[in-house]
Amino acid sequence: MFNKILIANRGEIAVRIIRACRELGIATATIYSEADATALHVQEADEAVCVGPPSPLESYLDQDRIVQAASDLGCCAIHPGYGFLAENNSFAGKIKDAGMVFIGPQSEAIRLMGNKIESRISMIEANIPVIPGMQAGADDFSKVGAEADRVGYPIIVKAASGGGGKGMRKVDSPDELQAALEGASREAGKAFDDPTVYIEKWIVDPRHIEFQVLADDHDNVVHVFERECSIQRRHQKIVEETPSVAVHPELRNKMGETACQVARSCGYRSAGTVEFLLAPDDSFYFLEMNTRIQVEHPITEMTTGVDLVQEQIRIAMGEPISFKQDEIRQTGHSIEVRIYAEDPANKFLPQSGPLLTVKEPTGPGIRVDSGIYSGSEVSTYYDPILSKLIVYGPDREAARRRMIRALEDYTILGIRTNIEFLIDVLSHQAFIDGATYTDFIPRNMPDWPEGDGAQVGLLQEKNDQAAIAAAIVDHLGLGRRVGGFGQSGNGGPSMPEPWDFVGPWEIASGRK
Repeated sequence: MFNKILIANRGEIAVRIIRACRELGIATATIYSEADATALHVQEADEAVCVGPPSPLESYLDQDRIVQAASDLGCCAIHPGYGFLAENNSFAGKIKDAGMVFIGPQSEAIRLMGNKIESRISMIEANIPVIPGMQAGADDFSKVGAEADRVGYPIIVKAASGGGGKGMRKVDSPDELQAALEGASREAGKAFDDPTVYIEKWIVDPRHIEFQVLADDHDNVVHVFERECSIQRRHQKIVEETPSVAVHPELRNKMGETACQVARSCGYRSAGTVEFLLAPDDSFYFLEMNTRIQVEHPITEMTTGVDLVQEQIRIAMGEPISFKQDEIRQTGHSIEVRIYAEDPANKFLPQSGPLLTVKEPTGPGIRVDSGIYSGSEVSTYYDPILSKLIVYGPDREAARRRMIRALEDYTILGIRTNIEFLIDVLSHQAFIDGATYTDFIPRNMPDWPEGDGAQVGLLQEKNDQAAIAAAIVDHLGLGRRVGGFGQSGNGGPSMPEPWDFVGPWEIASGRK
């Protein structure tokens, strides 16, 4: 058993891992930047240490400082969460060299799967289906045209390293190719310090299907079913669900076994996600393997009862997976949406500032993985995701209706969010019909990305009015404020009690 784990991350994922450790009886430590001194993950951990200024390069990405902090605090393992250093093979190696355990796969698996070109070659050797395309980086753009002609347009230019939609360009004709290659290479170089790009065939009307896999040191490899993550904006997932309406039992078994084969081919150990593109004719192609826990893992937990973070920690301790493939079952339907601090009416511009009031939805089948609270601050330095809202229902339509109700009950005052946009997505007839292809947003909601504000509805207007009223009430001292910021046991500011900010919301919303 690990005595103490350091979580090398922030926000809702750090909080999620801390709570999993608490249930396992493991002490936790976390890191924070100067901008996150009052963040929720700092409050939740048993110990917390500041690792630098707000800039990620000087704090959350400072490998040596993080490893040293873990050593100084007496931790025997480090969990990277997702993002930041989660898929950095150098970081995994430094943790091992320091005599601690990296809660994730071995560094060689991270390195192999972190490079899309190398992983493509590896999968071809393992007889895994991959999308037709290049098997080498496009060092000489003048030679790419012949390869594009062979593959056939449309194609997509992709960065060899990294993810998150950076360094990607769709190309419909030869006269667009040069500009797309240059633009994607430039963006990839800035984002991943690697300007290498390559091309693949563009699959028409695909779905983005990923399979959760677990692999341990006892030769056990299992999949925990699929998640559909097709609804994306600028190649970033915003709505995920399981099971997929497009995956029937025979296809599920075939894709699941292929995902396990991918994990076996690289000697994988830990929790991971194998991502596929699924074509309308049921053919599917390997995209990549994410060598970490995923943002959307809660929907798998909701439909299977498996705590994926705890399984990941147990595997790192050398224990076998707690179930066999034929013992796992999936019931009901689960949907997750990502709540972002952004303004849909203004080209989804990221938002920052204080959160006057946060009121999360509650009720049966509703889960909120959050890193915020009333009075916390949204920084400009980090990803604008605020929380994840997850619902469960006996079937897809019940889950969809529950999600809409939960979104309508979710109040975040002080900054704009994408809540209204998400309601429109789940209310769209194409979503109801299950026509959730990867171009869902541009195909069905073209006005939103243009930012003309035409679809911004009554909910946002009411929230704006409530935010103004709450600020006025708070300024005049009419709200009931109790307690305040004190000192926690780890030396950092303590989180306000839930009733600290009740007054302004209750009065502004007309409930008092």
